[in-house]
Amino acid sequence: MNIRLRALGIAVALAFAAPASAEEIVIGTNGKPGNPRVTAAEMFGELLAQESRGAHTVKVAHSATLGDDRQMLKSVRLGTMHITVNSDGPVAEIVPELNAFGLPYLFSSLPQAWEVLDGPIGDGIAAELEGKGYVVLGWWDNGIRKITHTSKPIATPDDIKGMKIRTPQSQVTIDAFTALGANPAPLAFSELPAALQSGVFEGQENPLANIYSSKLHELTPYIALSNHKYEMAPVLASKRWWDRLPEGDRAMIRNAMNAATWYNRGYFLIADAELEQRLKDEGAKFNEVDTAAFQRATKGVYEKWRGEIGGIVDDIQAAAAAAAR
Repeated sequence: MNIRLRALGIAVALAFAAPASAEEIVIGTNGKPGNPRVTAAEMFGELLAQESRGAHTVKVAHSATLGDDRQMLKSVRLGTMHITVNSDGPVAEIVPELNAFGLPYLFSSLPQAWEVLDGPIGDGIAAELEGKGYVVLGWWDNGIRKITHTSKPIATPDDIKGMKIRTPQSQVTIDAFTALGANPAPLAFSELPAALQSGVFEGQENPLANIYSSKLHELTPYIALSNHKYEMAPVLASKRWWDRLPEGDRAMIRNAMNAATWYNRGYFLIADAELEQRLKDEGAKFNEVDTAAFQRATKGVYEKWRGEIGGIVDDIQAAAAAAAR
């Protein structure tokens, strides 16, 4: 709540400039109501409405109602959707260097990841995306992730061998779980609860905020504190649409989005501390993992991606180490 009030305070403090044009801005996401992507998008709408004196409104199309991540990316590129809060896996299909942020055990904390995202490496990826038809409005969070299972704790790589696990549409995540001996398969997040209920998967991996908001702990109550990788949620605007906006409107959108970005990040930062006890109270069973064993088992993923995307792997490791000091 304090983060929400602080973000609203930023909006009050912003200089109110009348927009040159008015429209309803559509922002699409696969998150369901209560998911951090949705709450932060709603916050963006509140802030923009305040700054534009109600001239600009925002419609949040949640629950993949306008398509999955790949479909939304296509719509944004074509200019038929204004903004998408997307996922790093599908966006990395457009700019492969983005895969480097999802390498296993690269980041040990969220602020460490933010420092790298907001620095030269993130700026370079944003420039590449602009050349592909997308304007990066923010790097939102999708948390540091945990593994969940329907019927047993996961403590070592041996516990994961042969496991049918759902992953996001992210090749680097698939590679990590393949290296661990699991049987990973990608699936849209909106389809995950039904797939777990039907037994297609034995488990999945997500940050606690996503697990709780989608009630995944009711289907996979064993939660391993694996913290095996970080993911972001890139917020991308259509360059076709963006380039048509007056400069004053672009400034208002960026101001509102900057505040919403820190609201989103703060949510994830607080969530791990608050949600663990709440999940325990609702029947979830937590366990620690042998982190060193998981790191050894996934070491080869770095070599594979060094061959795929080159020097950015070494650059991001160096930047992550510097941010951890």
